[in-house]
Parts: sequence; C-alpha cells; structure tokens
Amino acid sequence: MEILVCIKRVPDTAENEIEVNRDGSDIERDDLVYSVNEWDNYAVEEAIQIRDKVGGSITVVSVGDEDAEEVLRREMAMGADKGILLSDNAFEGSDGEGVATILKAGIEKGNYDLILTGAQADDGAGQIGGMLAAMLDWPYASLVNIIDIVDDKTIKVGREIAGGNQEMNEMDLPCVLSIQTGINEPRYVGIRGIRKVASMEIPMLGVKDIELLSESVGKSGAKVKRLDYFVPELGEGAEILEGSTDEIIDKLTELLKAKGGIK
Repeated sequence: MEILVCIKRVPDTAENEIEVNRDGSDIERDDLVYSVNEWDNYAVEEAIQIRDKVGGSITVVSVGDEDAEEVLRREMAMGADKGILLSDNAFEGSDGEGVATILKAGIEKGNYDLILTGAQADDGAGQIGGMLAAMLDWPYASLVNIIDIVDDKTIKVGREIAGGNQEMNEMDLPCVLSIQTGINEPRYVGIRGIRKVASMEIPMLGVKDIELLSESVGKSGAKVKRLDYFVPELGEGAEILEGSTDEIIDKLTELLKAKGGIK
C-alpha cells in the first residue's frame, strides 16, 4: 500500500510563549522553536503501523519553505520511507484552499492508495483533509481514531463523534482520512534514526514541477484573508468562596439566586 501523509512545520507551543506582533498581522516568529504538528505525528505513526502490517511504503509531504525539510527528516527518522517538499515563493500567503490545491497537484505526480492528514494544524481550521478529498473526488472521513485495512480495495474506519460515541464506516480505497490524536502512541525518534536519514535526498518541487498556475495559489489566489490577531480582554476574575463546606454551599446558593441562576 502506497501511503502519503501530509505534515506541517509549526511553532512548538510547549517550547514557546506565543505573542501577537505589534501591528496584529501575525504572531512574533523571531527565535521560535518549531516542530511537526502534533496531529500529523499521529498520522505518520498510524501510516507506519499500516505499512508494517500490509506492506508498501510511506511518503511524507509538506508545503513550506526550506526549513520544512527539518520536519520531513524527523518523520523519515521515525519510519517514513520518503519525503517531498513542495516549496515556491508563489505558495506564500496561500489560504486553506490554496494549500489543498498545492497538495493535490503534488499528489497527482504519484500513485497513492491512502492519504492521511492531521485532524487540524496550528490555526485550528481543520480544512485541508476535506478540501483535498473534494478536489481529488475521493471518499473522506474526519476525526478518525480506528483504521482497519480489509483488503487492497476496502478500509474500515472509526470516527469520534458527539457525546463520546463511536461511528464505524467502510470506505473504498483510495481515500483521505484526517487522524485524531489518541489513535496510537507515536514512537520515539532517536539520534541514530536522525543520522540515518540526514543524507537522504528530499525532492523540492515548485510551481513548474507540479504543473500549477501560480495565480491559483498564494496571496493572489487566496479567497480568505486574515485581518487581525489579538488577545481578548480579560473578564472579571473568579470569586473564591472560603469557609466550611456548608458555609460555601450557602454562599454559592445566595450568589446563584442573586444572579438569577436559581430561584
């Protein structure tokens, strides 16, 4: 089975204190520590487990600048077989549809049975998997936390839905799945694995290589434009009730009555 996993290089929230820049156009990116998007890491681990069961190979792909090669090599050290970097100045400023358009053009240069993405990335939009599936006209499932390969034409997937319930679906291959965290436990990447892939070639493909019109992506092709970043104003602080349990209950009851919460 040929599996493609879409990954993204994002600021590591565990290592950075994220701040909005002065004009509200972006976050402060100077001196940020970057890593692979958390959801994408689960997608790569799931791809590795599928390949180890049924055979095949895994390609990781990322849209970004030259620095994105760092996360591609990290996932190759984890166990992916190949990496592809889709990089071009024309890609800068792409919205979600633009990124999906770039990925589709890159995907059509290969022959894949299964495409995995993280359920969402750093902006939290969760758009890419669904847009990509629509553009490819492939079946799609989001928030996937169970994958069972039936045969070379069929797959069963479990989805996390409202109320903590589980939904099972049977889908035709090829298809696109957005992977939820918790589907597995991503393996540790050691120094030996990083050294092993350090010299492996990662093709860098631009607009001409994937036969894409530059005006369809980037700022010129974006239908969504980000207007502002800001930190919401803090509301009033919480009131801490003190005293014995009975005293706290009485105080809370009076507060709820005063605010119309209870009669």
